[in-house]
Amino acid sequence: MANAPPSNLLDESLGGTSGGGRMILVEDCVETSGAFVVHHLLKRALHSHSSDAVVFLSFSHPFSHYDRVLRKMGCNLSVQRDNKRLLFFDMLALDHLDRNRGKTSEDILIALYGEVQKAVEVSRSHEATHHITVVIDDVSLMEVDANGSSDLVLDFLRYCCSLAAQFGCSLIALNHGDVYSTVDQPNLLLQLEYLADIVIKVEPLATGLAKDVHGQLTVTNRNLRVDSGKSRSRIHNFQFRIKDNIVEYFYPGSKT
Repeated sequence: MANAPPSNLLDESLGGTSGGGRMILVEDCVETSGAFVVHHLLKRALHSHSSDAVVFLSFSHPFSHYDRVLRKMGCNLSVQRDNKRLLFFDMLALDHLDRNRGKTSEDILIALYGEVQKAVEVSRSHEATHHITVVIDDVSLMEVDANGSSDLVLDFLRYCCSLAAQFGCSLIALNHGDVYSTVDQPNLLLQLEYLADIVIKVEPLATGLAKDVHGQLTVTNRNLRVDSGKSRSRIHNFQFRIKDNIVEYFYPGSKT
């Protein structure tokens, strides 16, 4: 068996995310993109030491974008797709799910969920597959596709959560928190945070721009079991710096 990838502060803060039915919400803003977190989690799921599979729903970029980014990180998505470890749904394709045949947003999302369910069931039937991760990039663009209906998006995500619980999958979703900054009651954002077991907030530094620090991460890991049987939350705060093909994570004040 190949060696496991080296651990870092982000991995340590996530803990045992391979547990069944867990949802990770990555929440970012215009000033500080959380795409690198999604890329990290994708590489982690497809690492050579694992036998995991990924079902990826992209409302944001075509396959070539992720393939180019992950190649720099040492992960060949084309090979993983050919090996059926990565099932990629390009939601930018106009003809996907008969979108151009006058179907409603509800029809499209119901059909999409049916395809996701089928993909999970097929992957699960392979004896070599240990764990399945469903990735959505990103929820705000899914909402645009649903003609602004947050209720349809929430229904879809709830179905995905129940699917994750049924098959022991993980669910990762990226959303933009500042999209709702002018909304009095951002129902979708609040509901997503409620559904998530882990919330990763990617934010700019409170002190403003810095040359060697690109932003900060707050990872809230909920529903952790303690010896008494009760659940509690654990919050991790650290900063990051993005380089060409790696991201460095460190505690505030540890970089000079």
